[in-house]
Amino acid sequence: MSFRDNLQHLRATRNMTQEQLAMMVGVSRQSVTKWEAEKAYPEMDKLLKLCQIFDCTLDELVQGDLTARAPEPQLAVPSAALAEDVIGYDDHWRTYAKRLAIGVGLCVLGIAAGSTLDELFGDGPSALGFFGCVAAGLLFVIPSALEHTAFQKAHPYVADFYTGEQRVSEKRAFGVRIAVGVGLILASFVFGAFADQVGLMGPLMFLFFVGVAAGVTVIVHAGVLDSRLDVEAYNVEALEDLSEEEIAGIVGEDRAARVLAKVRASKRVGAACGVIMLLATAVALPLMLWATWYGEPFWRIYFWIPWVVGGLLCGVASIVLGHRE
Repeated sequence: MSFRDNLQHLRATRNMTQEQLAMMVGVSRQSVTKWEAEKAYPEMDKLLKLCQIFDCTLDELVQGDLTARAPEPQLAVPSAALAEDVIGYDDHWRTYAKRLAIGVGLCVLGIAAGSTLDELFGDGPSALGFFGCVAAGLLFVIPSALEHTAFQKAHPYVADFYTGEQRVSEKRAFGVRIAVGVGLILASFVFGAFADQVGLMGPLMFLFFVGVAAGVTVIVHAGVLDSRLDVEAYNVEALEDLSEEEIAGIVGEDRAARVLAKVRASKRVGAACGVIMLLATAVALPLMLWATWYGEPFWRIYFWIPWVVGGLLCGVASIVLGHRE
């Protein structure tokens, strides 16, 4: 019995379309079509993933006869499963957005803790509060980033399953989230503006930074959630670590040239942004240390400005370099 016959039968036992199977394996639908037409053969990692999906051994899948296996209604994929996401892509992004936003918010909140403790207890507790919040933020950011990278490696290609109605609804929600985040930041400036005038520098500056942290958290959460809708951009990012031959095998030869061009552009943008943010860090950290040691009030509060400028320059780099090929 051939691999093609086994694959077609196993897919039928789960009521699974070629596109749904392709999403679970991490390839394009055209790749599954070629496997079942015996025009191509999956690589070893894809064969092992197929064995996991259909609960069989490699020998059974490639050389055995699985066409007698009975349908498995308890494991069947509903006909509408494609719109509901069969690999947990949307759930993964929602969790990733929440954790990343909390982590970034905690890092910003560290400035609030540092400035307040500085007013009350001096430099030592101030540094402890700042770095404590940053460390707590990194406990959210780093594991989330690693989990996201692992998810990308497990699913380097995802078919776009979002409907037009879902996109419209999410774009509306994105607008509301951004408005709330910007509103929180603008409202917090009221506390900052009057902090020195009313003689309550410590408490009001604490409320200022808490408001900024809340606004940044909402904006980051909104941005990451919105980025999940760009499935093609996800595919390009997930494919960056693969060779051109592997990319062509996943997306199909007909789409390989266009996808490869986007992968190269994404690599250029990533390299440029890495250099920009390293330079921003090289400027911001000395400013922070200088302000802490010599008591410079302005940079003690606003040492993070180089990172903001770096982020804006990264946006410019993505626009300029992303359209070159």
